[in-house]
Amino acid sequence: MAEAAQTATRGNAEFELLERGPFVSALDASLADAAAGRGRFVLISGEGGVGKSVLVQRFCAARGIRGRVLWGACDSLHTPRPLGPFLDIAAATGGPLGEVTERGDKPQAVFAALLEELRSRRPTIAVLEDLHWADEATLDIVRLLGRRAELAEALVIATYRDDGLDPAHPLRVVVGELGTAPAVRRLQLPSLSLQAVRELAAPHAVDAEELYRKTDGNPFFATEALAAGEADVPPTIRDVVLARASRLGPSARAVLDAVAVVSPRIEMWLLETLAGREISDLDECLASGMLRREGHAVAFRHELARLAIEESISPHRRVALHREALRALRDPAGGNPDLARLAHHAEAAGDAAAVLELAPRAALHAARLGAHREAAAQYGRALRFADGLPPVERAELLERRSHECYLTDQADEAIEAMKGAIESRRELGDRLGEGDTLRSLSVILWCPGRRTEAEQAGREAVTLLEQLPPGRELAMAYSTISQLCMNAEDSEGALAWGSRAIELAQRLDDTEVLVHALNNIGKTEFLDGVPAGREKLERSIQLAGRAGLEEHVGRGLENLAEGALRHRSYALADGYLEAGLEYCTEHGVDIHRLYLLAWRAWAELDQGRWTEAVDSGSLVLHEPCVSTFPRTLALVVFGLVRARRGDPDVWPALDEALALAEPTGELPRIAPVAAARAEAAWLEGEWNTVAEATEDTLALAVRRRSSWLIGDLAHWRWRAGVQEETPPGAAEPYALEIAGEWAGAAELWTELGCPYEAALALAGADDDDALRRALDGLQRLGARPAAAIVARRLRERGARGLPRGPRPATRANPANLTPREVEVLGLVAQGLRNVEIAGRLFLSEKTVDHHVSAILRKLGVRTRGQASAESVRLGLSAQHR
Repeated sequence: MAEAAQTATRGNAEFELLERGPFVSALDASLADAAAGRGRFVLISGEGGVGKSVLVQRFCAARGIRGRVLWGACDSLHTPRPLGPFLDIAAATGGPLGEVTERGDKPQAVFAALLEELRSRRPTIAVLEDLHWADEATLDIVRLLGRRAELAEALVIATYRDDGLDPAHPLRVVVGELGTAPAVRRLQLPSLSLQAVRELAAPHAVDAEELYRKTDGNPFFATEALAAGEADVPPTIRDVVLARASRLGPSARAVLDAVAVVSPRIEMWLLETLAGREISDLDECLASGMLRREGHAVAFRHELARLAIEESISPHRRVALHREALRALRDPAGGNPDLARLAHHAEAAGDAAAVLELAPRAALHAARLGAHREAAAQYGRALRFADGLPPVERAELLERRSHECYLTDQADEAIEAMKGAIESRRELGDRLGEGDTLRSLSVILWCPGRRTEAEQAGREAVTLLEQLPPGRELAMAYSTISQLCMNAEDSEGALAWGSRAIELAQRLDDTEVLVHALNNIGKTEFLDGVPAGREKLERSIQLAGRAGLEEHVGRGLENLAEGALRHRSYALADGYLEAGLEYCTEHGVDIHRLYLLAWRAWAELDQGRWTEAVDSGSLVLHEPCVSTFPRTLALVVFGLVRARRGDPDVWPALDEALALAEPTGELPRIAPVAAARAEAAWLEGEWNTVAEATEDTLALAVRRRSSWLIGDLAHWRWRAGVQEETPPGAAEPYALEIAGEWAGAAELWTELGCPYEAALALAGADDDDALRRALDGLQRLGARPAAAIVARRLRERGARGLPRGPRPATRANPANLTPREVEVLGLVAQGLRNVEIAGRLFLSEKTVDHHVSAILRKLGVRTRGQASAESVRLGLSAQHR
């Protein structure tokens, strides 16, 4: 039976809130927690028109007496205004939050002020609407709100549309990251059932079955069709909206047009300007139910209706309305002009001069707030009107767009823009500018693995710049070559070129070059085991932080994490990873956040937290990661977890990783792939392929004197029976294993916190007790292939009564399933297929396959139905409701 939460008058074209009782109850429970001081963050998703906003509006209206409600919405502009929903909330609250937004402070300052504002009055409900349109800076704050929701002591409700959301959309990554946060709850609104549609249609002369078939139970489509008053249901929502609008008089329709060109709502003063005398017919639009009041503004009841009306406006009238909006918004009735909004109307009006004036200013503002993706889009908007610009101005726009695209990991776009800038500099005869843009191009080319082109551009830059008086451009070119050498673990080259850069930077008193070069040298020395390397990296970060060089801070934290992981210093690495991810998230430095996520996956893999490693890797793989190194690492993690657990589809991930890494010839990229492929082959018994898979890479690692990579590659060759001397410089645990000192190796691996490697070291023992300990350790990890190898050795030695691993009777403790597995199990119990679960949880279908396999194994069942029944028996079902 359909549940009605509340009924409104049909004169306003609003109908019963049907089949939403459980969702209202969930919001009530979250509000009760917030009122008790335990903040909650609720994500509400669903297709367009399914009733997300209506649900939240009714909930807040009914419960507003128990606290205050703050409301903010994202804009449906092509390039949204940075921090849009938080600007809306700040306008309502004033105070410190209003002050930081008025000043245009960084997102971290806005978040701190927002947190204090939410905690200042309990309970507070904060609503963030339409996150699918959110800018980058807004999503950064959403990440922080989700992670720290309990501290907010408020109920934060965020809505977003999940139909048609691109797989690479940044929101998918944010939702995925927040998937296991303890204070976050996710609700997905379904369409209405046929029974509910029958209830809606009962008072009307409409065929309910036809209405359901044509609207697919979408509440907005169904109510609009009924409100249109037609006996026959129109075939599309556009026809529904236009049929309803046709019943308005000409003046009221003119008001509707004016509202449609300003998104998401139009202030009354602006509507009076655009509509002129027709403003007197606003009441007719409101009475029809197509528009609604929102304080001192007016908006369409639904964005789908606004789009339908906007598309129906004649081109010349639409341009005229945008021109009038542009003129009026330059001098708004209250507050400062909104640059992003002005640039939007300038482009829609076809006003090239206004676009070239406003879009670059909007880009600079967005970049200052950490909304680098929006900054890149604004520069792109300006460049669409830049054909007539002088070459020097066009070159500057191209360079700025390239830099913003680079920061947001849009490498192809960054390369294209920088090549255009180089052409403009050559056209001008600007040799200094040409050299500097070549240097920038070198950095960007490295990201997608185009190392040869990167080196060529970098050395061409140095050759050109050395012909001119030495300046910061030459110093940075030296540091760029140092960086390329560092990335290839060419220590001599990195130190030599870095030293030249530092010497020139100190003569010029240039902080940025000094920071960059210190970072290169510091990482090189840290990887080589030189203690001073870590100190140089930390000094680089301190200098960058004081100078506001956010990208360099992110890079430094990433390099510290990588260096700590190379030496298996996991406590140190975890601290750098946490600090780096928080910093890069708050400052919008996406490119380094992706590296940090990949390194976090690697750290979790090493420490035996394999499901968490897959989850972290998934976050990398689901972003448009043109920089191939993070993707390579994530693919290796996927392949190794599958290989170690004995799951299917090991090789597709490792094959893709090889295809990405091999063309670069860089040791840090190819060594993890080679070692992973060797391990996977060894676990499958294909020992004869291990030598060929590792030979060239091991030789390169020896030349680079990279002890941990030497040891990793050499020990897999040793396990596969390759007869050779232990390569010089192998890291101690590996060298002990190869020398047959399995006890010492196992002890070292245990001290380091690597349970899988410790168990494998014990597996090399000639002692039943050690082999049994190896078997137990491997079974606890779920490492079935390696456990089978050890069990076979024990049986060959005459051992009996070997354990088969945990049995179903020992799995009553829900902790045996990770939070993600509990979540997946809940959806399996609801009867969802893997592809549907993938869409619901923003994971790849392969990742869901992996989770389902792990669940079946941990529960000791063979089918999904058995897993559902077992979850009820063990009391797990209550956890995922």
